[in-house]
Amino acid sequence: MNMSTKVPPLAAYDPQYDPLVSEGPGRNRDYAPTYWHATAGTLPEDDGPVSGDIDCDVAIVGSGYTGLACAIFLAREFGIKAVVLEANRVAWGCSTRNGGQAQNSAGRLSRSQWIARWGLDIAKRLHAEVQDGFETFEELVRSGQIDCEPQRGGHLYIAHRQRNFDKITAEAKLLNDVFGDKTRVVSGNELRADYLNEAEAVGAVLEPLGTGVHPARLAFGYQRMARELGAKIHPASPVADIQFNNGAYHLRTPGGTVRARAVGIATGAYTAGGLTPLLRGRLMPILSNSIVTRPLTAAELDATGFRTKLVLTDTRTLRHYYRLLPDNRLQIGSRSAITGADAGHPRHLQVLIDGMHRKFPVLHGIEIDYSWWGWVDVSHDMMPRIFRAEPQGNLFYALGYGGNGVSYSAQAGRRMAQMIGGKDFIGQDLPIFTSALPTHAFAPFRRIGQRMLYRWYHARDEAA
Repeated sequence: MNMSTKVPPLAAYDPQYDPLVSEGPGRNRDYAPTYWHATAGTLPEDDGPVSGDIDCDVAIVGSGYTGLACAIFLAREFGIKAVVLEANRVAWGCSTRNGGQAQNSAGRLSRSQWIARWGLDIAKRLHAEVQDGFETFEELVRSGQIDCEPQRGGHLYIAHRQRNFDKITAEAKLLNDVFGDKTRVVSGNELRADYLNEAEAVGAVLEPLGTGVHPARLAFGYQRMARELGAKIHPASPVADIQFNNGAYHLRTPGGTVRARAVGIATGAYTAGGLTPLLRGRLMPILSNSIVTRPLTAAELDATGFRTKLVLTDTRTLRHYYRLLPDNRLQIGSRSAITGADAGHPRHLQVLIDGMHRKFPVLHGIEIDYSWWGWVDVSHDMMPRIFRAEPQGNLFYALGYGGNGVSYSAQAGRRMAQMIGGKDFIGQDLPIFTSALPTHAFAPFRRIGQRMLYRWYHARDEAA
């Protein structure tokens, strides 16, 4: 860190932070108590908090995967050295709290739902864009500058009920026949023999693109790359608001005002309500819990039948995402509380532990070494947007991944950089680039419906 600037005292992690009711994400708050932060190693240097007015070409709000990737591609493709502004510590939000599952996806909709919404042609082109995004992500990981413990080989989508197996089998056929994927159906017997012995699994679909990563090491690798390319990264510098005056955007922080020709917003579910009215009511923040066990013993590995370290997801609407980590710990996550005030209630942790027990009964009583939660940015139509928010202006955003942003965030950062730089790209006319994040007429009241939906989803997911 650049010690020539005055750094505000490190503030405690706030487990009750809630983007819908908190005034903002805070300033210089500590990281959530994740396994990822605990095992990230030495943190890379940053440029300290903003300490005076700054003039720059491009300011990026948010230092997660998207914001850092945008800074990387602005430098690579346009020679622009961006200024990245972060309210707390670098990659404090989604990028150090997720499950580390990079998949060939973006948003929450299936390929068949893409076809129903936009037609086959757009669905095929969107599929090509997401595949290109996975390669963008892998190119960064393969650069040699990021040690994020990649576990490659694909993604196992595991059916927890026969009806779900039938559904994902039909989707796999569509992926193969229409989109040209080499997706393969895995029977229950093959799953137990070759991958893992999950008690409730009926079968699975093996998707060819999937990589597990150490999320914090990925983020900090992006951080090192961005700074080596000339970007400035300023933590403890929350942006109170963005105003356009005298031909420039003015981003007000506690340490000074940053004036920029263009602005890219990459704040995920941690978008402050007062940042800009252009984003008001356009995201639904959803909490997701995660736990990591102690390392499994040889006997436990044998009993659970783990012969894979692929990324795993089950077919619940309130899905579980899980995998065996390189040090043989089990990580598993799922949706949890509705509000930040309730996030720490022990019942949410117990729901996740119960889910682990259903899958792996032999792990009853295993020690949980890490437990945390974080917010997911879900758009009201379940698809992300990388969008110019002002038709005649230079304010852009990349948001709304719905929990599927580990790999596509690299592409989203790249696309936002290309939009800022004025460069055309293949697929630029796709809906995720040409339409704003939708608003919702009842956005302030959606949590009331969320509570009822969660009860219904749970009952439907667990029905025999």
